Amino acid sequence: MSVTVTIPEGLQYVAGAVLFTVVVIQGLSQTVKRYRKNAGIPYPQMYAEKAEVEKSRDALLFNCAQRAHLNMLEQIPLFYATTVISGLKYPIPTAAAAVVWNISRIAFARGYLTGDPKNRTSRVYYCGTLCIVGIAVSAFVATGGWILSGLNV
Repeated sequence: MSVTVTIPEGLQYVAGAVLFTVVVIQGLSQTVKRYRKNAGIPYPQMYAEKAEVEKSRDALLFNCAQRAHLNMLEQIPLFYATTVISGLKYPIPTAAAAVVWNISRIAFARGYLTGDPKNRTSRVYYCGTLCIVGIAVSAFVATGGWILSGLNV
């Protein structure tokens, strides 16, 4: 028995967008490391305590950096699964949407790092949110909708 695998034209762009995510995650990780050092928060302490934040803006900024990084990590399973599935059928639109999503995660972190968590959302962030929703919908469409049809939705 032999199996033939056909790789769709343009899949390299999806791979590039996924690799861009690795760069964004690593950048956020380095940002957390820098802010941890500035705040003097020792490992393995996950966040600065409330008293530390009240005493030091650096502690607040560390918490903001840590939260932005963890939010990115929380989104990664959804992003990777839907991007791969969608990218197999719609590689170019998926890659473009994935790049915008990555840029939106950078904008999210930059807003968070102002020290005011309300600044974490922006137009760029919302564009990225629309992109990840589009990727997820196209992943369901790419599967032929069999997941939804099995749920009797």
